Amino acid sequence: MSANLTVKELFNELCEPLSLTWLAGQDGADRSIEKDQPEDHRPNLLGILNLISPNRIQVIGKTEFEGLARIGNSVQQELFRQQCQLIIVADGIEPDESLIKLANEASTPLVTSPLRCRKLINALGQFLTHRLSNTEIIHGVLMEVLGAGVLITGESAIGKSELALELISRGNRLVADDAPEFRRIAHNIIEGTCPPLLRDFLEVRGLGVLNIRRMYGHASTRHQKVLRFIVRLELMGEHHHETRLQNSEQTRSVLGVEIAELTLPVAPGRNLAVLVEAAVRNYLLRKSGYDSAAEFKTLQKQLMDS
Repeated sequence: MSANLTVKELFNELCEPLSLTWLAGQDGADRSIEKDQPEDHRPNLLGILNLISPNRIQVIGKTEFEGLARIGNSVQQELFRQQCQLIIVADGIEPDESLIKLANEASTPLVTSPLRCRKLINALGQFLTHRLSNTEIIHGVLMEVLGAGVLITGESAIGKSELALELISRGNRLVADDAPEFRRIAHNIIEGTCPPLLRDFLEVRGLGVLNIRRMYGHASTRHQKVLRFIVRLELMGEHHHETRLQNSEQTRSVLGVEIAELTLPVAPGRNLAVLVEAAVRNYLLRKSGYDSAAEFKTLQKQLMDS
């Protein structure tokens, strides 16, 4: 699912942090700032004023504004004929009446900010990367376990929420229950967030909906976390035949990024919270370059050879 964003929504979300002031072109408030290229290749979405290959959001700094003034009114008219979605004048510059008039005539939103041009572009770039990323909702519970973002998935009623509650009681943190939303914020980074309605809440069968922040304190929840590991709970049955030297870890593609996934058999008497923490510790060790199973096999082979 790809996100959409209008000029009005962008202005409402950034007017305070970026000190934006809307000067003209209010009739274009519903213009859509969207991507027509894959996320890895998003040209002409944002940048300093470009009249040859116009950006959808044109940012005019002091140098560009002085250049426009020297070139004359005909170039200013060309700027508004390009139908860019939004023009932002940075560096605290106050546009003259001619620019305001052209913006109103073309219904092109004209906004100003006192921030330096480069700082403004960096902030806008981070915001747009986050807001316009593809998103995916995966049923499960997103946790922060030992500092890593861990998604717990599995069939309904298998015990995901109970496991999450036990992990919270052991000092780990809840991010999102039931419907965490994931977006790709960089080439190989998936960020999971909690929908506003579900923040801090965990539903546990037999107990109902619990406010984890109120019960366990502010440090028990957070609202976003980069996804590093997936634990899929599965009832232990006849089809589980893993050897002692192997686990059932594979990968799962989330928005085109391969995430390590471990299938954890569920059976009476198994302490799943301890197992999940151990699985995460083992994953972090492997990411740092150490594989305990590989070392054990090497030692075993050396012993047999000797």
